[in-house]
Amino acid sequence: MTESAFAALVEPHRRELHVHCYRMLGSFEEAEDQVQETLLRAWRSRDSFAGGPGLRAWLYKIATNACLDALRSRARKPVQSFADLPWLQPYPDRLLDEMAPSEDEPDAVVVARETIELAYIALIQLLPARQRAVLILRDVLGWPAKETAELLETSVASVNSALQRARATIDEARPDRAAGPAALSEDERALLAGFIDAHERADAEAAVALMREDIRITMPPHPFLYDGIEAIRPLLGAGLREHGEWRLVQTAANRMPAAASYLRAPGDTEFRAFKVDVLRVAGGKIAEVTTFDATLFEAFGLPRVAPG
Repeated sequence: MTESAFAALVEPHRRELHVHCYRMLGSFEEAEDQVQETLLRAWRSRDSFAGGPGLRAWLYKIATNACLDALRSRARKPVQSFADLPWLQPYPDRLLDEMAPSEDEPDAVVVARETIELAYIALIQLLPARQRAVLILRDVLGWPAKETAELLETSVASVNSALQRARATIDEARPDRAAGPAALSEDERALLAGFIDAHERADAEAAVALMREDIRITMPPHPFLYDGIEAIRPLLGAGLREHGEWRLVQTAANRMPAAASYLRAPGDTEFRAFKVDVLRVAGGKIAEVTTFDATLFEAFGLPRVAPG
């Protein structure tokens, strides 16, 4: 098989492999690295692929093992809380939508909101790597225990045991893990619009009014954690007034409402990419904000400098 023929064969699976690696690793950029590693390993071992309908399973096996190898090599410390995830990154909805079914690809994988929300991605990072792989394969992708065992080269009993332990860990860590609706709700859209308006007007009190009393803000890769309105009020007051002038663009990440912020610092003439805020809404107010830096603006389809 020529390299171009092989590329044409595997390319339709690239995005779903990327999402799979993202769930395993919690990082958009690291997932991209492991997709490249997966395709390289697949090319090198192409003679072992028998052809036919087993291509997807074969690629998933390679991708899962690539992620497990990466996790072992990095020797990350065990995660104790959601704030202890400096590598966590958002996943742009515009790229998730590439996997939506169409007339050309009626069997494309649909990314369910409950399996991609930031809280879920952070939650499964609490699991040991192989338990995480089992949970994703069984509960997210819906693979039978036998196929999962074959992929991981283990027994069905081991897979079932790992799945049981993974589910127990998740239930204990977040018993109320029900996700929001499949599409953004009216509350979410309205709160996102209010969040953008308050920031552009540098109105901290208007921003606070949109938030729950138990609001939480985290800022990966920084270990900052702000809990409650009173902890957040001075943060917003200083951040909105002192840095410069803000311009925000509505976007979406992990099937959640998000805003990309541009900042024109004092003395500057242009609005430059600064951060992405991903919002979790509960009870008609903003319950959580996860603030990321500007690293992935291009992945969101956004320029580094705001036009106009």
